[in-house]
Amino acid sequence: MQIGYAPDVIEPADIDESPLARELPPQHAARLARHKALAVHPRHPDAVVLAADTVVACGRRILPKAETIEQAQACLALLSGRRHRVFGGIALHAPGGREVHRVVRTDVAFKVLSDDEMRRYLDSGEWHGKAGGYAIQGRAATFVRWLGGSYSNIVGLPLFEVASALHGLGLSPR
Repeated sequence: MQIGYAPDVIEPADIDESPLARELPPQHAARLARHKALAVHPRHPDAVVLAADTVVACGRRILPKAETIEQAQACLALLSGRRHRVFGGIALHAPGGREVHRVVRTDVAFKVLSDDEMRRYLDSGEWHGKAGGYAIQGRAATFVRWLGGSYSNIVGLPLFEVASALHGLGLSPR
């Protein structure tokens, strides 16, 4: 792994990721990360379990992890020419009941997207399964005119905060 920690096992948590009524984006990211850790930790009680979730929000609105081209197009149309926020929820559950929970916020501003730019991006398929319908580490990097905060948070895992939390639990990189 990029920061010197390598997982022994990667397992899906298989939880319902639907937002709760009136749930705000940072609370949604925190809850999903926490519930993912709670779902996996009992299967590995002697291990440190890291769970995370990324939530893209425009105002109070939580954008979906785009599964259809229509969802991705709606996300891109909403984000075009606007600022939005990316919340990364992380949860670390360690033996002995030790837990670390964090929510990391990154602000992102997209340029105004032309119809042609949107069409080409949608045709790429890169948006599939991505929160907010885009992947900043790919072609969508050209849409970002400004960001404030953690780039790795937008990619999907805020590395500085994860490394700090692991260090706080007494774990060292390999």
